[in-house]
Amino acid sequence: MSLLSFVKEAGEKLFGRGQAQAAMAEVKADPANDAKIAAANAAAGDAILDYIKAQNLSATGLTVTFDGATSTVSVFGVAPDQATKEKIALCCGNVAGVVAVKNMMSVDQSAPEARFYTVVSGDNLSKISKAHYGDPNKYMVIFEANKPMLTHPDKIYPGQVLRIPPL
Repeated sequence: MSLLSFVKEAGEKLFGRGQAQAAMAEVKADPANDAKIAAANAAAGDAILDYIKAQNLSATGLTVTFDGATSTVSVFGVAPDQATKEKIALCCGNVAGVVAVKNMMSVDQSAPEARFYTVVSGDNLSKISKAHYGDPNKYMVIFEANKPMLTHPDKIYPGQVLRIPPL
């Protein structure tokens, strides 16, 4: 198991729409109701799972749970490879409202683990590439390692966590 930390305010805003939004509103109206809290947590987990699927990432037995009290996501399943495992964890964590991901996944084909980097103001992929690889021109390695979550090399934001794969 690995525990990844994230910036709570940064990321996709998944909990402000659909069933997650309705469940969160019910919890705010009655914060002592355990059934409503469980429903809100389940709806948040489902919203994250739907986001992972929308990125065309899959794993056998993929399960995502959310604990609103600790703002922690737990993810379970068997990924086909290390990159998919890491991308799924990033999908779980790069969500507004999430501060940590317990990555309980395993992989069919093991490979060296990537490092993770949290984007700060003023960063771009070339600057990150120079810091991690010594060559700013290797920014496309980072971009490719974070697809499909990244759609363009210039579209990163402070607080976002990126995979930095080994060369």
